[in-house]
Amino acid sequence: MTSTPRLIEVRRNVLKQNDILARALRQRFSDAGVFVVSVVSSPGAGKTAFLEKVLTELHAQKRVAALVGDLATANDAERLARSGAPVRQITTGTICHLDAEMVERSLEGWTLADLDILFIENVGNLVCPSSYDLGEDLRIVVMSVTEGEDKPLKYPTIFNTADVAIISKIDLAPHVDFDWPSAQKNVHSVRPGMEIFRLSSKTGEGMKEFVQCLESRRSQSRCLVAD
Repeated sequence: MTSTPRLIEVRRNVLKQNDILARALRQRFSDAGVFVVSVVSSPGAGKTAFLEKVLTELHAQKRVAALVGDLATANDAERLARSGAPVRQITTGTICHLDAEMVERSLEGWTLADLDILFIENVGNLVCPSSYDLGEDLRIVVMSVTEGEDKPLKYPTIFNTADVAIISKIDLAPHVDFDWPSAQKNVHSVRPGMEIFRLSSKTGEGMKEFVQCLESRRSQSRCLVAD
């Protein structure tokens, strides 16, 4: 009975410390001129396939890199490295999310000024990552057509804290009776006006539009820093 208030206080302290580190990271990224994008999703939503496609697309034009969070194995990092971009794995063990300290430690030895865009792939989870700021400029939440149109209603916090939503595996939509208008309505009921992309890593549908959005967001961020 008496332990609950203590647990709440510990959690508050952890989140406060994370926010302090995240603010320092955000300033560090800004000073180096690197635009940071975090990507969150549930397991199997296709965020690694999406990132591999994006990194491959951008690598020829931009200086891009990625940090990859997972409970175990370096499989996702090895997959993303096929793009030719620098990639580092963050293995969290039993921890179901990345935090600012993990990101900070993983940057050791990298010269941030040598990068234009840094992607951070979080652990597959739609709950814990919503509470942890990583110092990113843009947070993307990915949901696949196989997960159902009501995902935003089940996990409103992560959609409310994200800036852009991606509906992945759109090539499978006809096979799973995915209702696009309902999914769009559900996203906007949680986050009105949120930008949504229909995307297929297999066919490339929506990739060009997303890359254009990314460049636009990056340009806006640089303008804000200049102001």
